[in-house]
Amino acid sequence: MPRTPSRLWRCCFSTQSFIAQYRLAGRDTLFPEKHLQRKEGAITKPTLTSKDGNGGARAAPTESVAGILERELEPTIHDWMAMVEKESELTRIPLNYEDRTGHLHKLLHDVIARLRLVKGTRAPISVAAGHHGDLRRKQGYTVANVVEESRLLQVCIFTTLHKNAKHIEFGKLLPDVVTIADEVDAQLKQQMLRFMAADAAERKNNATAS
Repeated sequence: MPRTPSRLWRCCFSTQSFIAQYRLAGRDTLFPEKHLQRKEGAITKPTLTSKDGNGGARAAPTESVAGILERELEPTIHDWMAMVEKESELTRIPLNYEDRTGHLHKLLHDVIARLRLVKGTRAPISVAAGHHGDLRRKQGYTVANVVEESRLLQVCIFTTLHKNAKHIEFGKLLPDVVTIADEVDAQLKQQMLRFMAADAAERKNNATAS
């Protein structure tokens, strides 16, 4: 199914907002030589606490976006749960922590695997996302509820990256953010396809029975 203009807008808006926050948060740590500090009337370069073997400044080590998400998997899930608990439309359905978050490990692992694909490789369809669509329907979720959960997941992923901004190489960030947004949207599509297929099957069965 081709991406609709609204989905494209959401992807672009999320990406641009995150990049802007990333550059703002990381401006001093990523480009310290471009930001001078005033001290006792004189202009001096900021001193980094990390030193190399010769006493010079050393840049913070960089890490791939996939590596950060893998390392921060559990904190990201906890953050997502905290956001869900603030949404009355989601909490109206009583679920324990495991039932509420059990799908996230597989969905996030699919995002990480997608980030590590060789450029140009066709992205596989997320089987876990389809199963999650079936499960949420059985648990009493609406389509709007599932969409909201997906939105919160994307927010939590970007927040995790924002917290680790000083470890990300800026030049590689934008393509990875676009990939994340596309993968989360693709997962949502699979959830909706299974959700709607189950709805259609139920209506057909009810019509036959009557």
